[in-house]
Amino acid sequence: MASTDSAEVPANPRRLSPVRWTFPIIVMTLLSALLSVMYLDYVIDPEKNLHDFPIALVNQDVGDTIGGKQVNFGDQVQDGLRKAVPADKIDLRVLGLNEAQLQMQTGKVYATVIIPSDFTKRLGILGVGSVVPGDIERPIITLQTNPRTGAFATSIAQRFGNEALTQVDTTVGKQLTEQVQAQLTSGGGTATQLSGATRIVLAHPLNIVTDQFRPLPGGSGQGLTAFFYGLLLLMVGMVGAMVVHQLIDSSLGFLPTEWGPWYVHYPRASISRVRTLLIKWAAVAVMAVVVSAVMMGIGKMLGMPIDQPLTLFLYGALVIIATGFTCTSVLAAIGSSGLIVNMIVFIILGLPSSGGSVPIEATPKYFGWLASFEPMHQVFLGTRAILYFNGSGDAGLARGCWMAALGLAIGLVLGLVITRYYDHKGLERKPVNQTQPA
Repeated sequence: MASTDSAEVPANPRRLSPVRWTFPIIVMTLLSALLSVMYLDYVIDPEKNLHDFPIALVNQDVGDTIGGKQVNFGDQVQDGLRKAVPADKIDLRVLGLNEAQLQMQTGKVYATVIIPSDFTKRLGILGVGSVVPGDIERPIITLQTNPRTGAFATSIAQRFGNEALTQVDTTVGKQLTEQVQAQLTSGGGTATQLSGATRIVLAHPLNIVTDQFRPLPGGSGQGLTAFFYGLLLLMVGMVGAMVVHQLIDSSLGFLPTEWGPWYVHYPRASISRVRTLLIKWAAVAVMAVVVSAVMMGIGKMLGMPIDQPLTLFLYGALVIIATGFTCTSVLAAIGSSGLIVNMIVFIILGLPSSGGSVPIEATPKYFGWLASFEPMHQVFLGTRAILYFNGSGDAGLARGCWMAALGLAIGLVLGLVITRYYDHKGLERKPVNQTQPA
């Protein structure tokens, strides 16, 4: 029966000491400082923080004979790109076409620069055509972006790719102009000077085309739906654990419950810590299955493309269970202060190191270290693989699954070991000033 009398209130309650009322202010100040450092440091200047940003280079040029000499302008462009892009910022990977496409399909590179097989031949035709009447086309170099890695990563790839290719265009144009001038001079003709129009054509001989590799379907939020869906899974697991912990403890009489002006405190149940934790885990597991289905249904109703519904449902339930079990175990181990620990681990450190809005390669390097174990990054990779990369294990789903399983195992072991230890020591859940039974 509910108790609403004053038996729970000491006859002479102690006045709140300055230490007690300033403690939450100190805690919140420290949390705010940590939040400010983490969130502002990763977003203020991504280009300054850029490092190891992966871009593939595919050089298919076979070369050609120009002016009696074997020439390969594709190799010159490749060398020029290596010099044009800062090595400490861009990880330029020279790959074959098939390998580059495979890495694009799994989100391992953010863009690919493609030099076609007839690149040198077309430059030679351009050089001849610039001084001989006729229609000619500039050779094409394609910058292929990977929109499924996110809008911010795509914009960085476009900017650096275009800047580097513009420098290469100028260098190649200078070489081509000198080559054509030398051929005219050696020919002994009278027209040894190039016209102004010809020089303009030769100065910028490349046609740089930007293209998208597997564009995202409508309803993908420019690559942000994976980030927010993963964030929802993590928040449901963490917040759900807090709600389950609070309501079950209230039902068992370990915490009072307030509904507006009504105050209810049930009699304390005689139940072990282990059994209490198992009840909470059961509630979290049921919640995870139901909520994962509800989230997926809402996403589908709102027009979010879901090509792997069963995979998304199962992965969502796994993430919620792993997060919820671990958060509940932390609360069982250290009590109310576990709320702060869970917030730091899953939110404060997790969001900026997720790589969902700003790629890890555009954040300070310590975020990369955090991303190697922080739950949010693993959840984002798994969700992105399901939504954008056909559920490919190489795109992050395999890592997301085994890291979620590892987190679940840690939560299970932590919770069972701590609660069994407390029960073994007779540390019952009651006020510390209450006399232990004889």
